[in-house]
Amino acid sequence: MSDARAEKAHKPARAPRVRRVRSLTESLLSIVLGLEAILVFFIALTVYGLHALPVAETFIGAAILALLLLLGSRVVRYGWGVWFGWVLQVVLVATGIVLPALYIAAAFFLAMWIYCFVRARQVESANALLAQQSAQTEGEQ
Repeated sequence: MSDARAEKAHKPARAPRVRRVRSLTESLLSIVLGLEAILVFFIALTVYGLHALPVAETFIGAAILALLLLLGSRVVRYGWGVWFGWVLQVVLVATGIVLPALYIAAAFFLAMWIYCFVRARQVESANALLAQQSAQTEGEQ
């Protein structure tokens, strides 16, 4: 036993894991999808309290939608993941069929999704242009 402990004590420490750099688009869109998952929880409570749907349908549907939104927040790093996020926005707007007031909440989150998508792409394009210009000026020196 003491030999095993001695071997563990002399093992070199593992290098820290390098974290993947997330794009601004990925970061902002994943935040919006996470907030929408929280919104779905409150939607479920509202629908339950107003008896707009049966209890099982309400909570099972909300759980599925919340899980899809959380999954979407993890896959927005891929091109198809962003499209999946757009589909989830349509699904969130469709919750207004159950309660028309949900169109307002869905419209707010859709506007936030669109703003984050457009603005993050603009910032990333500007940063890429600055990096390209910086590389050119360093190459000229």
